[in-house]
Amino acid sequence: MNSDSPQIITLDSLSRRNFLKRGSAAVAGTALLGALAPERFALGASSNDTIKIALIGCGGRGSGAANQALNTYSLGPVKLVAMADAHEDRLQSSLSNLQKTHADRVDVPKERQFIGFEAYKEAIAQCDVAILSTPPGFRPIHFEEAVRQGKNIFMEKPVASDAAGVRQVLAAAVEAKKKNLKIGVGLQRHHQDGYIETLKRIHDGAIGDVVSMNCYWNGSRPWQKKRSELEKQYGRPLTEMEYQLRNWYYFTWIGGDHIVEQHIHNIDVINWVKKGPPVKARAMGGREITTSPDDGEIYDHFACEFDYADGSTCYSYCRHQPNTWNSVSEHVVGTKGRSDVSGNKILGENQWRYKAENAKDPYQQEHDDLFKAIRENREYSEIDYGASSTMTAILGRMAAYSGKEIDYEAALNSKISIMPKSFAWDAAPLVQPGPDGYYPKAIPGKTVVL
Repeated sequence: MNSDSPQIITLDSLSRRNFLKRGSAAVAGTALLGALAPERFALGASSNDTIKIALIGCGGRGSGAANQALNTYSLGPVKLVAMADAHEDRLQSSLSNLQKTHADRVDVPKERQFIGFEAYKEAIAQCDVAILSTPPGFRPIHFEEAVRQGKNIFMEKPVASDAAGVRQVLAAAVEAKKKNLKIGVGLQRHHQDGYIETLKRIHDGAIGDVVSMNCYWNGSRPWQKKRSELEKQYGRPLTEMEYQLRNWYYFTWIGGDHIVEQHIHNIDVINWVKKGPPVKARAMGGREITTSPDDGEIYDHFACEFDYADGSTCYSYCRHQPNTWNSVSEHVVGTKGRSDVSGNKILGENQWRYKAENAKDPYQQEHDDLFKAIRENREYSEIDYGASSTMTAILGRMAAYSGKEIDYEAALNSKISIMPKSFAWDAAPLVQPGPDGYYPKAIPGKTVVL
């Protein structure tokens, strides 16, 4: 298998599924997943068993997740045995770095290095734990396959880039529970002592009833892959699919836009405070600093209002604009005080501040917790908040793109899928550049999202 061979995955049937999910309510099972029962289910491993890991998506975050999974060796032996990526150069770079750090825990010979759009299936077949860390658009497809094969799973956030993908994840999660699979989701604040202690106090009433919330992910633009530089590097023109995959952050179908890909962390904390997702949202957003076609189609700023069932509202802001006010934080106001949640502080009648003593890296802790649950064969799933926080961020994007007030359930049941109809190097993404090379952007009042 090589990256020059087109490999097709048809998504038409997946995008037509109709599921409904609110909070942690049950999701109807699917005939598709039920018909694809694997030969065995992933069970717990004793402290002496070697847990075999497969890395699906070998970029920076995927390599970091694999490193953290391999660092759980104090709980019992672990080994990276397979890797998969659409691009061989990314796989080789990741493999080289992991071998330097974990020489005795990396065993990925050429026959277990899989390249291409369907490489994930072969890598998953080799493992006990699948690390799913490709760009978010692929997460539902890979998660469904890992569940089908009966594997324990760690998947990065967000868990999808559109509502159809969230529904796909929720359906697979029903089967995962039946198979006793352990599932971790990369929203690491849930494993960070300061957040855990702060949220406990908020839920215990330290600031009274929470009546208002603010959250932010304001900063500069992250990495960008320019088409001209990529084509110079590889010595040839790139197909549109290849270019969008290389520059994935700037295309909504694969990255979700930055409100979903990054701001999800802060939105997730607010949902954690409220013990569930909002009921509706209103939003504004747009593009103020587009300078080249490499900026893709995403917005560079969002301002959202999320209304919760108890009548409280979260005011959510994110932007990628240089030389502006920056903040990555969450804040809540209650009837007896307020909390700088990200600062792990309570202000008011019950003033308190978390004092970190030997605090563990939350990125490492989330893997320690997952692997411990696997070895103890305990029920373990983070899919409820992983999916609902993903959907909340998607709701905010949908409200901004359309300019409409949108209910959570209506958004979740949107019949619009933004995913390509098939995946191959010569397949066409739904969004294409215009004659000037620039990509069309969502226009409030005109863009249809439901």
